[in-house]
Amino acid sequence: MLKSFIPLKFKLDSSITDKHSAGGAAQARFTQGFFQRSFDRKLLIRVFLAIICTTILAFSIVAPTYRDFTLSRQNLHDIQQYRLVLDTANFLSAERGPANVVMSEEPSLDSAGMKRLVEFRQRSDAALAQLADVSDVPLGLHNHTVPPDMLQRVRYQLALARSKVDRIAAIPRAALKTAEIQDAIESMFEVSELFRAVIAWNADELVQHDTGLAAPALLGQMLSDLREYGGRAASQIIAPLTTEQRLPPQNVIESRRSQGRLLELWQLINSQNAIYSTPSLIKSRDEIERLFFRGGLDLVDQVIDEGRRKSRYTLTATEFTERFVPTMRPIETYRSEFLDAVVEKFADASTNALFGLAIVVLVTAIVLATLIGIILSVRTHVFRPLMQAHDDVLRLAEDRPIATATRPTQAGEIRDLFQAIEVLQGKLQERASLTRELKVQAETDGLTALLNRRMLDRFAQSSPIGERTNDSMCLILMDIDHFKKVNDTYGHVTGDRVLIQTAELLRSQLRACDLIARFGGEEFAVLVSSNDLSGAVSIARKIRLAMQRETFTTPDGTPFRVTASFGVASGRRGERAWSELIELADTALYRAKSDGRNRVRFARNTLSAPAAMSTTRDNLALERRSPK
Repeated sequence: MLKSFIPLKFKLDSSITDKHSAGGAAQARFTQGFFQRSFDRKLLIRVFLAIICTTILAFSIVAPTYRDFTLSRQNLHDIQQYRLVLDTANFLSAERGPANVVMSEEPSLDSAGMKRLVEFRQRSDAALAQLADVSDVPLGLHNHTVPPDMLQRVRYQLALARSKVDRIAAIPRAALKTAEIQDAIESMFEVSELFRAVIAWNADELVQHDTGLAAPALLGQMLSDLREYGGRAASQIIAPLTTEQRLPPQNVIESRRSQGRLLELWQLINSQNAIYSTPSLIKSRDEIERLFFRGGLDLVDQVIDEGRRKSRYTLTATEFTERFVPTMRPIETYRSEFLDAVVEKFADASTNALFGLAIVVLVTAIVLATLIGIILSVRTHVFRPLMQAHDDVLRLAEDRPIATATRPTQAGEIRDLFQAIEVLQGKLQERASLTRELKVQAETDGLTALLNRRMLDRFAQSSPIGERTNDSMCLILMDIDHFKKVNDTYGHVTGDRVLIQTAELLRSQLRACDLIARFGGEEFAVLVSSNDLSGAVSIARKIRLAMQRETFTTPDGTPFRVTASFGVASGRRGERAWSELIELADTALYRAKSDGRNRVRFARNTLSAPAAMSTTRDNLALERRSPK
C-alpha cells in the first residue's frame, strides 16, 4: 500500500516545494536543449548529405553491372525459349518422314510406320502446346510469347495436312494417285512455311531486345532451314516413286531447287565456323558432308535419274525413305549440339555476370560501409561525446542527475573527462538516494510502514489534479479499544506487535485505491476516494469484524484479542474541508466509544435521511449478532 502511494507523494512534494526553483532551471534546460538540438540537427543534415552522395556514387557503380546481369539472364531465358521454337520446327519437319512411309504402304493400323507416325504427331502437338503456354516466368524476366493467331494458323494447316495423309493412308496402294499424294505432301510443306514465319518473328524479337543475339538467332534459323530443305529435296520425289510413275518435270525442278537452297545454306553456315567451333561441332559438320551431301543427296539424284529415264525404280518409296532419313541425322545432331553450345555460352555469361555483380556489390558495400562508418564514428566519438559532456556539466551545475546512458569509450583526455563526470554522477545518485530515503522516513510511520499523519494531511489538504477529478472522499477513523491496558498488561513490545498486525490487517481488508495512515498512537485513518458514506460504513464494519476475530499474541505466544471503534464521515479535499472532516469523523468515533466501544458510528449530518436510517438499522442488527 505504501509503495502504491509513493509516486503520488513525490508528485505532491514537487508541486508544493519546487515551484519557485523550477522556473530558472527550466529556462536553463530550454536554452541548453535548444542549443544541442540545433547542433545535432545541423550535424545530422551534413551526415545525411554525405551518406546520400556516397550512396549515389555507389549506385552509379553498381547499376551498370546489375544491368549487365539482368541482360545476360534475360538472354539466357530468350535463347532457351528460342530453342523450343527451333525444336518444334524440327518436329514438324520430321513428321513428314513417317507420313511418307504410311502413304506408300498398304493400309494398316498396326504397321511400324503408323505407330511411328502417331509418336511423331504426339511430339509435335506437345511442342506446339508448350509454345502456347503463357505461364509465369521467373521474377525479373519476360517471355516473347508467340502471337496466338500465328500458332492457330499452323495448327489449322497441320490438321488439314494430317487429314489428307490419313485419307491416303486408308487407300489401297494400287488405287493411289500421284496428284493426291503430292497434294498431301504440299500441305505438309505449307505447315513448315507457316511455322518459318513463327521462327522469323521470334528471331526478330530477340534481335530487337539485344543485338548480341543476332548471330545465334540467325545461325539457328539457318540450321532449321537446312533440316527443312533437306527433307523437301526427298519429299518432292516421293509421290511418283510411290505410284511408280515417271517423275514430272515440276517435281524434278522443285527437288533441284531445294538442293540449291541446301548448298547456299551450307556455305553460309560454314562461314560462321569461327563463332562456334568446338571439336564436336567440327565432327558433326564432317558427318553432314559425308553422310548427307555425299550420301543422301546422291541417293536423291539416283532416284531422279531413274524417274526421268523410266518408270521402274530400283527402290520402293519405303526403302528410299528408310535409307534417306538416317543421312539427315547428322544435321539434327549438329543443330542440337549448336543449340547446346549457345545455351551453355549464355549460361556461362549469366553466371559470370552474377559473380561480377556480387563482387561489385560486395566491394561497393564495403567502401560505402567504411565511409559511413568513418562519418558516424566522427559524430559518435568526437562531436557527440563533447556535447554529452557539455550537457552533463550543465546538469551537475543545476544539481540535476545526469543521463545514465552508456558512456563513450574514448582514449586520452575525453576518457578522463567522462571518468570524472561518472564520479560526480555516482556522488549525485548517492545523494539523491539518501534524499529519497529521508523523505520516505519523514512521511512514513516507522513502526507500521503506513503513511504518517503529516503525509495524510498533505494529501487531503491538496487540491485534486485535473478539472474532472472528483474531490469527494470518506474518512474512517479507527481507534484500538483499551490499548493502554494492552501495554500495561503485556508490555509495550506486545503493543507494538498489535499495531503492526493491525496495519497488516488493514492492508488485507482494503482496496488498492484506499489510503491508509497511522493517525497517531493507536489510531488509524482510512481515506476512501468516494462520497458513498454507506460504502465507507460497510468497509468500517468489515474491518471491525476482522479485528474482533483476529488473534494477537505476545512474544511468548500467549493469545489475546482486541477490538476497535470506528468513526466515519464524508467530505471533500481541501485545507478547510479536511479539518471539518476530521472533526466529524472524530465526533463519530467518540460516540462509538461512548456507546460501549467495538462500534461503528458515522456523522449523521453527512448522510441523507433514508440512507442514515438504513445504515443505522444495518449497524444495530450487525452489532446485535456480533459479540461485544
